[in-house]
Amino acid sequence: MFHSLDEEVKKAVGEAVCFRTNRIDPPVSSIIWKHRNSSGVLANAIEWDVDDGVSIPNQRFKDITTLDKESGEIAIHDLNVKHSGLYSIDINSKEQEHRFHFEVLERVPKPVIKTEKSSNPDRSKHHLKGEFITVEKQGNPENFYTCTLENAVSEATSDPVCERDLFNGKTVINVCLGKYEHSGCHL
Repeated sequence: MFHSLDEEVKKAVGEAVCFRTNRIDPPVSSIIWKHRNSSGVLANAIEWDVDDGVSIPNQRFKDITTLDKESGEIAIHDLNVKHSGLYSIDINSKEQEHRFHFEVLERVPKPVIKTEKSSNPDRSKHHLKGEFITVEKQGNPENFYTCTLENAVSEATSDPVCERDLFNGKTVINVCLGKYEHSGCHL
């Protein structure tokens, strides 16, 4: 459930992210950044208090997480999908209203268009997520086709395949997409 001070943030695996609360009122004696994963498990990502200094109690955040005790900003480097979830901050043992819904995504791979034999020399088929897309010969050997995969953090486009290469015999085009849902074929 989103609240008025919630932010949605998306990053790619391997990148870094910083979260900062809107305000921090001195004096501050403790800061705790909490992480709730998609299963609902709550863990403290990083903690600081005046007496004990900084501690990182959860192994998932060790050696990649820092805290600026003046601003309350948390920085997490070398992200992986396990860092996805809801982040909230407690200042002086009081949960703040500002929260971050965070998702770490894999970068999409570069799609590859492959050709195979076809029975009709004037038609070609694109294989897209288990389905074939039929491409008709347009008569212009300079026409080309590409396939683009994209998600919220990345985009990759196949090398172009020219019509002259597709219809120089009997071929079918197979587009290898992998497991990514956000895709499109530009014909």
